[in-house]
Amino acid sequence: MQVALARRTLTPTGLWVFGAAASAPMVVLAGGIVATYATTQVTALPLVFVLVAGVVALLAVGYTAMARQLEHPAAYYGILANSLGRGWGVAAGLVALVAYNAIQISLYGLLGATLAGQLGGVWWVWAGIAVAVVGAFGIRAIVLSTRVLVAVLAGSLLIVAAFVLAGVSQPAGGELSWAGFDASGLAVGGVGGAVAFSVAALMGVDAPGSMVEEAVDRRSVGRATIGAVLVLGGVYALGAWAMGVAVGSDAVGEVAADPAAGLPFSVLERLGGWWVALAELVLILAIVTSKLVFHNVVARYVFALAREGVLPAGLARTGSTTRVSAPRGGSLTQTAIASVVVIAFALVGADPIAVMFTWLSTLGAMGLLSLLLAASVAAMTAPASVRGPRPGVWEWRLAPALGVLGGLVLLALMVGNVGSLLGAVPGSLYPFLLPTILAATAVLGGVWAGRLRRSRPDVYAGIGRGTPSTHAVPDAISVSI
Repeated sequence: MQVALARRTLTPTGLWVFGAAASAPMVVLAGGIVATYATTQVTALPLVFVLVAGVVALLAVGYTAMARQLEHPAAYYGILANSLGRGWGVAAGLVALVAYNAIQISLYGLLGATLAGQLGGVWWVWAGIAVAVVGAFGIRAIVLSTRVLVAVLAGSLLIVAAFVLAGVSQPAGGELSWAGFDASGLAVGGVGGAVAFSVAALMGVDAPGSMVEEAVDRRSVGRATIGAVLVLGGVYALGAWAMGVAVGSDAVGEVAADPAAGLPFSVLERLGGWWVALAELVLILAIVTSKLVFHNVVARYVFALAREGVLPAGLARTGSTTRVSAPRGGSLTQTAIASVVVIAFALVGADPIAVMFTWLSTLGAMGLLSLLLAASVAAMTAPASVRGPRPGVWEWRLAPALGVLGGLVLLALMVGNVGSLLGAVPGSLYPFLLPTILAATAVLGGVWAGRLRRSRPDVYAGIGRGTPSTHAVPDAISVSI
């Protein structure tokens, strides 16, 4: 009997929530936007968010078209295996596991440091508690996770809206400034770093692609993913603009770089001190729920690759004796990996923000952008059997081509500015360790696929083709929002 995930448990709204919650708007406002202004001094950051969101949305068109047709929990793995070849599929699967794990685990450093600063103690104790909490949710049905995500996402968007209101209601200099959307502000040296930060802020919106097997309507994965990109791009652009308006476009970089300024909480305080307390609470919850989304995606990748024999079959265990449940084996595997990495960073005494969070989140964002590019290429080269009857030119040709052109520019800017992102000294080769890790992982995946082809041809033949027939799996009783 083939194991499967719980069918028809995620509505279109639930899919959208998973994509939006992974990006964590409150985390981007309190961390990403402030750090970007402080590091790059780019006043046109709102415009950068708009442009980057447009490119990511184009990349998501081909990705979601393929994900919808294949219904594979390990989306990138299934997409490349069914278009570019089985070896490419395994390579993409391993890169995705590295990238998603890197982003998810990086957030333990951010959360641990934030709680230690607010409540005292050492960061790794708080991180360990968070590992246990996320692991407990991960082995439960996805319905429970979605309800938590909805509540925290709503709170995050409320705080961002309040911040925008506080910023524009009391603008620096007494009048609104639109310098954040002035294209001339892009012609500065730090724009590459701003692009890289913006890309990182939007990574995770591809999460719905790994939930298609559990979706009520597989066609909604495209609307959920692209909708999340466009909404979040607009939200982040507004947040960045309001921050520039509140403290002055010319001074926002300098103010953001000053920890004593307390952005964005000092702006929220204009509405009342209780808004600051609420924002600090929502920030903690947003970090936890973002980790929960990435945990669920990693669990599904492990489950899917194990179900097809690419990883040990025992990892394809589900959460009960029935055929439909949560990917328990994959969830426990991710929890174990996170525990080991957190312990390793704690033992070497690494800074949880400057090293653990920054390096791992950059690695993950770079990997996911590369996979989105590969998925768009796969969409353009997909065989007719995958594209289905009467495939649209926009989603299978034009949008992926435009996305690849824009995505290559984003990736080049990201790799070229990775040193400034990580705070490395000029001329240091350490930042290039990140693309090297991703390239080595892809090569390892290709080598592993070749070994499977020689030693286990039956497994090799089934790579990317292990999704059960919908008629063979009963629908679940519980349905998410």
